[in-house]
Amino acid sequence: MTPHEFLRHTPGSNCGECGYPACLAFAVAVTRGGVSPLRCPHLDRDGLPAEMTGEQGEGGGLEEVERGQDERDMALVAHLKSRIRPLDFGALAPVLGAEWSPDFPDRLLFPYLGRAVELDKETVSMAGGGLVDPRDQILLYNYVAFQGGRPPDNTWVGMESLPNSISKVRTLAVYCEQRLAERFSSRADVLASLCQQLDARQGPADQSATVGMIVPVLPMVPLYLLFWDEEPEDGFDAKVKVLFDHHVLDFLDLESLVFAAERLADRLAEMDEP
Repeated sequence: MTPHEFLRHTPGSNCGECGYPACLAFAVAVTRGGVSPLRCPHLDRDGLPAEMTGEQGEGGGLEEVERGQDERDMALVAHLKSRIRPLDFGALAPVLGAEWSPDFPDRLLFPYLGRAVELDKETVSMAGGGLVDPRDQILLYNYVAFQGGRPPDNTWVGMESLPNSISKVRTLAVYCEQRLAERFSSRADVLASLCQQLDARQGPADQSATVGMIVPVLPMVPLYLLFWDEEPEDGFDAKVKVLFDHHVLDFLDLESLVFAAERLADRLAEMDEP
């Protein structure tokens, strides 16, 4: 049973009596983390499998879900490392917009959202030190594993124009576009300034947006960020649209591409903190 299927059996009131802040969180904890559904005093048991309505031990809940995701992420990191080990980094460097030296033949240097990345065939580090989030490792190793392709040529398309992307359009909107629109509403100048700090350049002069900046998330993965500021007198809220170079799938898969946009939103929010 999926979380959304189980959710139909909850009251949907987010009352918190189960110990979770929302019914959806509880549904995930039950279906993915092994928590007993009987923790919800308002549960509609009709239609639930018998094994879900009997007495059962407690699983780890959301913590177990997160732990399982971390394990899957690290397994994917290990798989990507195995894919890049045979690669010739010297040949790849110019295709990926990376720096390479014969003194360190298994190392690539390149920027990621304004931070210097040092990636070799076993480890990855980022300016500022500390551990690199497994999801960032997946993105960075994936970038290398794809081995590049046709360079960006400033032909821009929306996510919906990329093949097999229907399920990703909503994810991009929620985790990037809507977040940025809400955060920088009436603050277009701040958004433009922060993008410039990430080495962004102005987009084509013929665009109608209040702000149009081309941000290099990775050397060969620019995102064209278009921001239309709010117009209260006309009833228009702020809006953001992210466009991609039409060759972008030569460098990243759709999942990594959406995550790259999410990380752009994270980075801008981080830089915007006082």
